[in-house]
Amino acid sequence: MAMITIDQEKCVKDGICVSECPALIIIRAKDGFPQIVEETEGFCINCGHCVAVCPTAALSHKNLSPEACLEIEKNLLPDPESMEHFFRYRRSIRTYKKKQVPKALLERIIAIASHAPSGHNRQPVQWHVIYEREKLTQLCVHVIDWMKWMIKEKPEIARPMELELVVTGYEAGNDILTRGTPHLILAHGNREDFSSQSGCTIAMTWLELALPAFGLGGCWCGYFNAAAASWPPLQAALGLPKKNLSYGAMMVGYPKYAYHRIPPRNSAVITGLQ
Repeated sequence: MAMITIDQEKCVKDGICVSECPALIIIRAKDGFPQIVEETEGFCINCGHCVAVCPTAALSHKNLSPEACLEIEKNLLPDPESMEHFFRYRRSIRTYKKKQVPKALLERIIAIASHAPSGHNRQPVQWHVIYEREKLTQLCVHVIDWMKWMIKEKPEIARPMELELVVTGYEAGNDILTRGTPHLILAHGNREDFSSQSGCTIAMTWLELALPAFGLGGCWCGYFNAAAASWPPLQAALGLPKKNLSYGAMMVGYPKYAYHRIPPRNSAVITGLQ
C-alpha cells in the first residue's frame, strides 16, 4: 500500500502538503499531484501534518484518513486575552478536598495531555496512575527512606533540598511530601529513548494546564519523582517497565480553596529583541 493516496478530484495541486511535511519527503510529481518517493517512506514520522493541513481533504496517509481526524472548530479556540488570563490564572494546588476524581475523568485528561508534542513524533510517554490514597501512602514510606539515605550519604545534596525538614514534618504527621493529594500521576518512558525526558516533561505540563478546565488542580511532586527516578525499592514497588524511568509526578485532585487574584511575576528576561 502506498504511503499516501490522493483523491485527484479533490486535490487542487496547491502544494501545501509538500511545504508542510516535516520530513520533506512529499514532492510534486510531474502531473502536479503530491507523492512520496518510495525510497524515502522510512523517514515518515507519522505526524499527520499532510492529512491535517490539506484544505480539501484530498490526501490520505496509510495510517490516517481525513475522516479519522477531528475537525477544527475555530469558535472553540481562545483569543489572546483569554489565553493570557488562563495562563496567569493557573496555580499550583497543594490543598485538596478528600474526594476522589472519577477514573473516567482522569483518563480523559490524560488522553488530552497525550496530544503534547514530542521529538520526531515518537510519542514516548507512558502514564502510571496511583489512584488509591492508601497505596500512595505506602509508597511514600519508600520516599522517606530515600530521603534518610540521602541525608546520611549525600548531605551536600540533601541540605539544599531541605530533606531533613521534610522527613521531620512527615513523621510528625505533616505531609509536605504529597500534600494529602488523592491521586498521583507519573509520566514515564524508556530511558534509552532520547525523546523520553522532554516528551514526559511537556506532556505533564499539558496535563497540569488541562486540569482547571475540569474543576481540578495539580502540582508537580518533585520529591516523589526524584525518589522514583533513583531509589530501587520505590522503583520495584511502582512496577514500571524495567527500561522505563519516571520523568515527572503530578499531584491531582479537587482544590479545597478558590483563588481570587493573580499575583505578578518577575519581568521576563529577554535578549536579542533590542
